[in-house]
Amino acid sequence: MRKLLLFSVVILVGLSFIGRLFYLQVYNTSEYNIYEDNAIRKVYDYPKRGYVYDRNGTLLVANQPSYDLMLIPREVKPLDTAEFCQILNITKEDFTRIYKKAYTYSPRLPSVFIPQLSKEDYATLQEKLRKYEGFYIQKRSLRSYQTTIGANVLGDIGEVNDAIIKRNPYYNMGDLIGKQGIELSYEDILKGKKGIKFIQKDRFNRDIGPYKNAVYDTLPEPGKDITITIDATLQQYGELLMKHKRGGIIAIEPATGQILAMVSSPSYNPNLLVGRDRSKNFNQLYRDSIAKPLFDRGLQAQYAPGSPFKVINALIGLQENVVTTNESFGCRLGYYYNGRRLTGCHSHSSPVSMNAGIAESCNAYFVNVYRRIIDKYRDPAKGMNVWSDHAKSFGLGEFLNNDLSVGRPGRIPDGDFYNRGYGENRWGSTYVVSNAIGQGEVEATPIQLANMAAAIGNRGYYFTPHIIKNIEGEIIDPKFTTPNYTTIEKQHFEPVVQGMFDVYNKGTAQSLKVPGIEICGKTGTAENFVKIDDIKTQLTDHSIFVAFAPKDNPTIAIAVFVENGYWGSRFAGRIASLMIEKYIKGEITRTDMERWILTHSLEDEYKKPQSGQPFKINRETTLKVIDLKQ
Repeated sequence: MRKLLLFSVVILVGLSFIGRLFYLQVYNTSEYNIYEDNAIRKVYDYPKRGYVYDRNGTLLVANQPSYDLMLIPREVKPLDTAEFCQILNITKEDFTRIYKKAYTYSPRLPSVFIPQLSKEDYATLQEKLRKYEGFYIQKRSLRSYQTTIGANVLGDIGEVNDAIIKRNPYYNMGDLIGKQGIELSYEDILKGKKGIKFIQKDRFNRDIGPYKNAVYDTLPEPGKDITITIDATLQQYGELLMKHKRGGIIAIEPATGQILAMVSSPSYNPNLLVGRDRSKNFNQLYRDSIAKPLFDRGLQAQYAPGSPFKVINALIGLQENVVTTNESFGCRLGYYYNGRRLTGCHSHSSPVSMNAGIAESCNAYFVNVYRRIIDKYRDPAKGMNVWSDHAKSFGLGEFLNNDLSVGRPGRIPDGDFYNRGYGENRWGSTYVVSNAIGQGEVEATPIQLANMAAAIGNRGYYFTPHIIKNIEGEIIDPKFTTPNYTTIEKQHFEPVVQGMFDVYNKGTAQSLKVPGIEICGKTGTAENFVKIDDIKTQLTDHSIFVAFAPKDNPTIAIAVFVENGYWGSRFAGRIASLMIEKYIKGEITRTDMERWILTHSLEDEYKKPQSGQPFKINRETTLKVIDLKQ
């Protein structure tokens, strides 16, 4: 009986195997997937990543050889871990952690064990690698930054994480991907396409040669080279001028929208994020919560735009026909309403018309204009909506739809914004007069202010700011070559341009003239409040400056923002003037101004207590006196 039972079990098992094989070979219609075949080893051949050049053909980013130590967990045999770890300069704990992570990802697929080995480590390991089954060397290329500038522009590459792999099956564990800057924005262009080789293995798991004579193997396709709009010389000069200061500089070519310089300070050497020390260096940069070198102030920092925003109110006032260029308003060191001073102002001539209002940066003048815009309509929310739509047509309050890897929208409030804050029909223009002078609820990023200057220099239109100039064998997105028109009619720009020109001739920036260049600009000083321990605390004002040059057919528009830089012409105005001269002339004649900037630091300002949250203007604070130096 037992013999019959045993015989029956053998027969049943045999029939089960035969049935399964018959099903798989005859009835199973699912497509054979070579990538899931355990008898075939997959070896990826990584392509050369595309090079990056500046607008003048200077090579900024190239490649260098790199060696990754790979492992296939299920093929790893017992080994002398002490010797192995000593060769790689890692601990046994590191070995265990990395192995477990790779095994969790997949026991049969390759994972990176140690990335980016140096040539010395590679040479040492290559001699002994035969002793360590399951490990092999994979060659690929790392970035080689040919410059020490533009870290925020160029970005870096790093290993993909699980979320990226799940989102995009092209990537495997250990693959590199653009993390920031150009490397992120143009990852699909720069990365190329991996090649692959299929290696047949025998029943002892040994490689025996290409699978089916390499008919399924593919060659890698190199990434495409790109040329970016940045002028490396101007970028380097901007970073020099911003040394020991915090803030951002954005320079744009108005005729094209191409970004000429994109400075964020403090910055760092992009080569810090290359090689085995990348993770350590990145963590140090990331954890610096004071200087925030990874925070791109030119694109992400939202500041009160201050007095440069006044020119927008001038243009809206002319478009809405609530003021003429010759009409004057009095200024008694500020704007008064029912005997109460709502905004302060510095000392200047009075009364003032639009030209003097811009040139001398009169707060009272622009509060009068702003109130007329809002009060033109019976419903203040309607007036705010009209005002908001005009301002947004300059690219303010939005992301600008550019090709940059990061950004913030800024804020241009509308009627609904104040209806939610105060209640419908429970507020009026006097509640929100701070917007007239670029304070209050208005916020903008430096790139938005530079774009605003470009639109004014073009007399009513701008091209979407962008950083790509040319892609090898491709045409750039047509949205970058299509003009965006503001809601302001062209004839209204000329008096405002003249007012900005007179800022240099007889106004708040007359000490910043550059011989031989007609510059139109606007100084700005933004109050800097934070909450520290729930107490409103005023720190040193921010210095702001926007400009374009020459006056007619401008070739550069610029915005400079220097945190805690006192008033507009002190730091930001000097830097803007020097940047303009450097770009247009290629040399500096205002060496006195350059020497002053290079020898004056704001580090002592930054050592003062800076913690806390930005102070938000609300109903109680809006009506308080705002006293600004321009």
